[in-house]
Amino acid sequence: MNDPFARLPEVPAFTVTSTSVEDGAPFADAQRAGKDLSPQLSWSGAPEGTQSYAVTVYDPDAPTGSGFWHWAVADIPASVTSLAEGAGDDTGSGIPDGAYQLPNDARLARYIGAAPPAGHGPHRYVIVVHALGTAKIGIPAEATPAYLGFNIAGHILGRAVLTATAEN
Repeated sequence: MNDPFARLPEVPAFTVTSTSVEDGAPFADAQRAGKDLSPQLSWSGAPEGTQSYAVTVYDPDAPTGSGFWHWAVADIPASVTSLAEGAGDDTGSGIPDGAYQLPNDARLARYIGAAPPAGHGPHRYVIVVHALGTAKIGIPAEATPAYLGFNIAGHILGRAVLTATAEN
């Protein structure tokens, strides 16, 4: 399967853990479509100089030619090192002050759960915490997650990754 990071800058890894997601294991029902609870995330060991974080959830296996972005959060302050399960709801109730959710590929500024097409086989859901060398990424709140990713590339200091799976 293709590597979603193959063309991105190589950067140091740091640690992300979750009480909602086990790396390499299927998503729980809570993180799938219908429940749509963003996963709990905690991270540590970000590189020196980190001024903010961004969090993304991406399905590179979606049958679109460009994958499918399920969640994107920008401008998480460097002092924040976790997000509660369900933080990515319609109101962003668990998103820290100063941070914001971008519209996902369903054009909803929230987390949308995994829902691979029936019979399409297993999909990977790449959950990434990006450590950035800027306090503000400087993109509009209505920008796409792909545009966020483009801008992350110019500020990335480190990357922490968990991968979940789902199949229908």
